[in-house]
Amino acid sequence: MLDFDLPGVELVVRAAVVYGVLLLLMRASGKRTVGQFTPFDLLVVMLVSEAAGPSMTGKDQSLWGGLVVCLVLIGLNTVVGVVTARFRLAEKLLEGEAVLLGRDGEIFDSARKKHRVSQNDIEKALREADCDLQELRYAFLEADGSISVQKKKKSGEG
Repeated sequence: MLDFDLPGVELVVRAAVVYGVLLLLMRASGKRTVGQFTPFDLLVVMLVSEAAGPSMTGKDQSLWGGLVVCLVLIGLNTVVGVVTARFRLAEKLLEGEAVLLGRDGEIFDSARKKHRVSQNDIEKALREADCDLQELRYAFLEADGSISVQKKKKSGEG
């Protein structure tokens, strides 16, 4: 239980490689993957975690092996957070940027389709912002996958 079945360095390297590859895959899959989970998305996340576990620990079933992998994953996540907070380029590459989905009462279908945002999701965001399409000033797909809506200012507002 407490003896490593694999060298500790191998566990660290395995965890780091899996973390890096999964980070790239999540970025490549788009903003909506991480923003709002559908039941299908949740299933994919659960299956990925099941598939990734053995690739990180190999044949090591020890308590220490699992804890080393957890420590590496939390450490890498902390490092990514620090780096993205300090360096704009890293933030842009790792977290992405907001995408303009609509402006002045018009939704840009090409941007909506490119980023796999359904019309229903946009309509929901408009309802949540208590905004009719005609009142829309801007609609953004945020880096976290949420949709933010800004209403036009009414005449007389500062």
